Amino acid sequence: MALGQNRKILQIVGYQNSGKTTLIEQLIAYATKEGLRVGTIKHHGHGGTPQIDNIKDSARHEQAGAIMTAVEGAGTLRLSIQQERWELADILAIYASFPLDLLLIEGYKNEHYPKVVLLRTAEDNVLLQQVSNIICVLYWPSYPLQQPLHYPSFSIDEKAQYIDFLVAEMRRN
Repeated sequence: MALGQNRKILQIVGYQNSGKTTLIEQLIAYATKEGLRVGTIKHHGHGGTPQIDNIKDSARHEQAGAIMTAVEGAGTLRLSIQQERWELADILAIYASFPLDLLLIEGYKNEHYPKVVLLRTAEDNVLLQQVSNIICVLYWPSYPLQQPLHYPSFSIDEKAQYIDFLVAEMRRN
């Protein structure tokens, strides 16, 4: 059975320093309190191989309660397995054999799983045209929200509201 049929997959996308890891930590903490088994996959988007001493985001995922974490970059998957290149589908195939209820993916903007998009500045608005399957948008006070977005949208300061929305999404089959 393919991953995602009985497990919820949720992508968190945004540019550097938009709050992706912090949001994932919040979702992991809530889900694990609810008794869910959470795994995470992070795309190392800064180029190069993720080194053992600089995979702090995956360590934060683990500290928040994720039972399985991975980071991928430049063909290296820190679980750790090496091959020429890793597609998200290859990593998901590995995760499919583990008993997870929820899989949170940080990055991989071009994949088509349900996404939360984080917007910090006006320049980040291009993400709304580049990515698919957006379920909601979280925006920072520095983002110039001049008109309502075409998706459920929450200020990053409205934590209770966006957590409630995302928890309902995580529970949805």
